[in-house]
Amino acid sequence: MTLSRRRFLAISAAFAAMPAGAAQAHSWEGFAFGAQVSLRMQGPKAQALTALNEARVLIAKLEELFSLYNPNSTLSVLNRTGTLTEPNALFMDLIRAADTAFTQSGGLFDPTVQGLWSAVSHGQDTTPAIAAMGWEKVQVRADRITLGPAQTLTLNGIAQGYATDLIADMLMTHGFTDTLVNIGEYRGTGGPFTLGLSDPLHGVMGQRTLSGGAIATSSPAATMLGEQGHILHPSARAKWSTVSVEAARATVADSLSTAMVLAPRSQVQAIKERADITRVTLVDFAGNLTTL
Repeated sequence: MTLSRRRFLAISAAFAAMPAGAAQAHSWEGFAFGAQVSLRMQGPKAQALTALNEARVLIAKLEELFSLYNPNSTLSVLNRTGTLTEPNALFMDLIRAADTAFTQSGGLFDPTVQGLWSAVSHGQDTTPAIAAMGWEKVQVRADRITLGPAQTLTLNGIAQGYATDLIADMLMTHGFTDTLVNIGEYRGTGGPFTLGLSDPLHGVMGQRTLSGGAIATSSPAATMLGEQGHILHPSARAKWSTVSVEAARATVADSLSTAMVLAPRSQVQAIKERADITRVTLVDFAGNLTTL
């Protein structure tokens, strides 16, 4: 599964007009987590170059932890062996965030879906993968993570948001107060930034303005597995064509936008209140847009 599997967010972003000479605009674009990424900021050139270099190093480090593309990543090793001893602090932090998302979503966000995704994508019998699923079977201790029998994990529904938050937080420690971070999800400070929300079936559905906080969007039809969308669960099916979540942290927006795709409106509302989400935008399969 690629981290770009559920993205169909068209975005245009511009820094707010600033007095001439007040600051310089700097940007960087690259490829990470299976998708295009970009950083934009306003500030002194030397300071920006230092921060951008640190960001590239951090992104590479996060890919070494969470990438399913890399057979030697920490996640790949865990999936292959079933056990991870003395896990990296960042890896544990994301595992705990995934646990929170599992609880807040009533189990709709479940990282043990990787086996089911693999079976569906390869046209295999899904019965063994479904039987193996269940985040509650994963044992997490400070010094060890142990998967249940035949389980494999994906952190693709949360790792991009987590990386977005880490980069945004790092830029703030460097003193940047006008930034837009795109690591598959978006988090901005300063701005305002105008984001165009698109649905893979119905095109552009509107705009959002981001001046602080994060936005993450999930669309099951952005990547198809045969005749079905790629956001899977053994006991739930996609209820929405697109879900866009706005929250203070991209980690929360990322994971819960994934979960909400599978939730009826009443459950979306309950998750929103439980997780203190700012706004949820829902696009149904007929192209109707609802904002909560």
